[in-house]
Amino acid sequence: MRTLEGRVAVVAGATRGLGRAIAVTLGEAGAIVYVTGRSVRGEPSDIGRPETIEETAERVTAAGGRGIAVRTDHTDEVQVKALFERVADEQNGRLDMAVNDVWGCEKLVEWGRTFWEHDLSDGFAVQRRAVWSHMITSYYAAPLMVRRQEGLIVEVTDGWDYRYRGNLYYSLAKISAIHLAQSMAADLKPHGVTAIAVSPGFLRSEEMLDHFGVTEANWREAVKQEPHFIMSETPYYMARGLAALSTDPQLAAKTGGVFTSWGLSDEYGIQDVDGARPHWGNYAKEQGFYD
Repeated sequence: MRTLEGRVAVVAGATRGLGRAIAVTLGEAGAIVYVTGRSVRGEPSDIGRPETIEETAERVTAAGGRGIAVRTDHTDEVQVKALFERVADEQNGRLDMAVNDVWGCEKLVEWGRTFWEHDLSDGFAVQRRAVWSHMITSYYAAPLMVRRQEGLIVEVTDGWDYRYRGNLYYSLAKISAIHLAQSMAADLKPHGVTAIAVSPGFLRSEEMLDHFGVTEANWREAVKQEPHFIMSETPYYMARGLAALSTDPQLAAKTGGVFTSWGLSDEYGIQDVDGARPHWGNYAKEQGFYD
């Protein structure tokens, strides 16, 4: 169903993973999607992955929407400002959704180290890429929505509460995304604009599949290496849930909330691309992860 026909979205950090899936899913529903990130053909970011924003934009268009790739470093205020000026100019001031999924910290988080053993400059870089970039993006996205008295800002995070996530700098970034959504919701509510945070479960992103040496076709082979991978999900599980949530008539009442892929599956009957409905929340409780 083309439930987002004519809507305009910016998905920041849409090169791969969940950002790519969100962009493609919004396109499938009929949206015009500005796909942003740093990796373009012939010039990848320091992450060194092969995926590009052009490829994501092409997938958006192939899915039925309109994908527009705009190379943007969301830690650079000048570039972000120019992005939203372009959106406003090309779409007559319209912006319906802004998704903050910028991360790019794969090589910066030193798992297994205490905060005083961790490289401090890398810890600061995590905050710059995964928190400051979200703040800059929302700063320039919000006015377009406020003018029209409608819109949705989405913070993508990991986890649904303020629990420690195994590394101070990683935790600080992921928890900050939740608080950004809650705080923006309070400021935006009088203007008819909604802000939420969303979290997937154990994500079968391109990088995670490569990490285990498997593909989406044979991903279950990775369970031999990591038993908990049996409860993993594709990025499209969360993306489909977000698309359903964005068209909920009661969306405004949900502002400031944190929504999980499995929770959205329960609420809207969402299935993953393989028809499965993995429930990381129940699984984590059964395994005693959050006791």
